Amino acid sequence: MKIKKYPLFFTAVTIIILAVFSSIVLFPTKQKGSEITDYSFFLNCLESKSVTSAELSDNVIIYETKNPDGSSERFETVRIDDPDLVSRLSSHGVSFYGSSQNTSPSRNFMVSWGIPAILAVLIFLLIRNKLRSPQYGTNSPSSISKSRARIYVNKDTGKSFSDVAGQEEAKEALSEIVDFLHEPEKFTEIGAKLPKGVLLAGPPGTGKTLLAQAVAGEADVPFFSISGSEFVEMFAGVGAAKIRDLFRQASAKAPCIVFIDEIDTIGKKRDSRMTSSDEREQTLNQLLTEMDGFDGRSAVVILAATNRPDSLDPALLRPGRFDRRIPVELPDIAGREAILRVHASKVVTDTNLDFNAIARATAGASGAELANIINEAALRAVRNGRNIVSQSDIEESVEVVIAGYQRKNAVISHNEKKIIAYHEIGHAIVAAKERPSAPVHKITIIPRTSGALGYTMQVDDSEKNLVTKEDALSRIAVLTGGRSAEELVFGTCTSGASNDIEKATRIARSMVTRCGMSSQFDMIALETASDNYLGGEPELICSSETAALIDKEVNSIIASAHRKALGIISDNINKLHKLAALLLEKETISGDEFMAVLDSEKRDDY
Repeated sequence: MKIKKYPLFFTAVTIIILAVFSSIVLFPTKQKGSEITDYSFFLNCLESKSVTSAELSDNVIIYETKNPDGSSERFETVRIDDPDLVSRLSSHGVSFYGSSQNTSPSRNFMVSWGIPAILAVLIFLLIRNKLRSPQYGTNSPSSISKSRARIYVNKDTGKSFSDVAGQEEAKEALSEIVDFLHEPEKFTEIGAKLPKGVLLAGPPGTGKTLLAQAVAGEADVPFFSISGSEFVEMFAGVGAAKIRDLFRQASAKAPCIVFIDEIDTIGKKRDSRMTSSDEREQTLNQLLTEMDGFDGRSAVVILAATNRPDSLDPALLRPGRFDRRIPVELPDIAGREAILRVHASKVVTDTNLDFNAIARATAGASGAELANIINEAALRAVRNGRNIVSQSDIEESVEVVIAGYQRKNAVISHNEKKIIAYHEIGHAIVAAKERPSAPVHKITIIPRTSGALGYTMQVDDSEKNLVTKEDALSRIAVLTGGRSAEELVFGTCTSGASNDIEKATRIARSMVTRCGMSSQFDMIALETASDNYLGGEPELICSSETAALIDKEVNSIIASAHRKALGIISDNINKLHKLAALLLEKETISGDEFMAVLDSEKRDDY
């Protein structure tokens, strides 16, 4: 049992031991078999000549009496100041003797209080020494300022550039760091200096930590890994001391790499709300000082990762500290395919997997999400009693990551299921008729654990880096298609379109406030966004009058798209009924099945 883990337990045990010891010393128990009486009873027994023997001490008289039936009893009484006691005992023929049970007051004090105090001090020293021992060193006063960086020596990280996919630009920029650590003389001959700091900035899950580990593995040098939150301490100056200790260790093991994850924890911008004694500011100042204190030729490379580069202090980002900033963005379609192949190589897969189709279906997914998709596919294969991952496993795992697991036992009435079917077919028909719009890949009315009662999946044939005004308007029209089908067929509307409405409003508002796609405001930025990598909510930077006009323009865009969707579905009402009946029957239809029915209806019209 570790003392540092249970300090209150050991303190309580110490107090109990001292209390029991003191009670034994201060309040000794009475002699076994003796009954306590008053002094007058003792004198009466003495006068009646029933007392046979007596034990005299400084404070107590223990005497024994003999009953008429020959039995004896033992009594105890408090001794009072009686000068004639000895003569009385002698005159009545009582056998008596003295006892040294009670000693001097000074000795009593030493026994009662001195010994417990000495024991308390000894136990305290024992606990303190335990806390200072190496196995408890993180809590001891002597080691509180020590850096807790985990050190991976040489290739202990187990990572290399071959483990990183979809970030070719970042790997190319970091390969220069590896070359310097391998052959520093190649750079020093020309007078070049290695960047002191390299900042990896990007959304969560894009592989920033993996890249840092790969650099250490490729360079074959010691790798110090620590999180920025580990420098945040309650007491001022402790974080700064840890920074000093970290750089001291790094200098001793040069060449090496120091990786600080989530550096925004200690590197946020300083403002007037900080005071000179602020712990975080002191830690940041120490980091700035240490980065200035070593030369670029010392072969100590500082790598840092953050999701919030905009929040970092300008002094931290200036040349001479973090000289190089490497964006680690979400992968494109080629990057997603490469990432899928890397992670699929670690599981047993079918030989004819179409990774390009999966990459097209996972637009906007990060490397961590793609790794999770492959893992979910492997788990699904095991659940189905197979020892190989198939294409269907990966396609289902994409839907699991996007919408959650299937709720196969969910109870949905036939009437509600019918409404859901018409809603999803409404989306699909508008998507098929509205151009430009991504082709329909799959339609389902099987509910998911995310709360979706059904969905229509669209997959683009190619990667898009720009969104035109026509693309945005088409997307809004597709989102209003579900509600439009409900209104035309059932003459009412349901709450199933709430998520569609939210998405459509977000797109329309972004068109007006950020993309300059409004017919009223022209190219004016009316909104600003912070924490882009973390999906920060945008904030308006305009007057209340302008905000009212923005709302009016957004409503106009969505209303126009809604009217267009109503027109498309009205022109294809027969196709809507036939496709909804097919979806109700099969619960899930593919994009090819959907288009086959749509094309057959076209031929019937002719």
